Amino acid sequence: MQTSSAGKYSSGSFQPIIEKCSGCDRVVAENSSQYCGTFMNPSAKWRLGFCNLATHAKPEIKVVTVKVNPLKAAKRASGRKKK
Repeated sequence: MQTSSAGKYSSGSFQPIIEKCSGCDRVVAENSSQYCGTFMNPSAKWRLGFCNLATHAKPEIKVVTVKVNPLKAAKRASGRKKK
């Protein structure tokens, strides 16, 4: 059984997309407005910083390098071999 999407977005329950949603594959255009096909309130998904289903943006992953003291590393490694 297929459901018709006509009127689904214009009924008022879906809110128009925000600027951050522009370019996403989930955007649906209906009656000269654009809506998110997945969420009723797209601004709520971006409130914490990033929408988890955004297809046009990827989260930035920060890599932190840790300096290791070579003397401490050698002592730890030699202590493990005794067991």
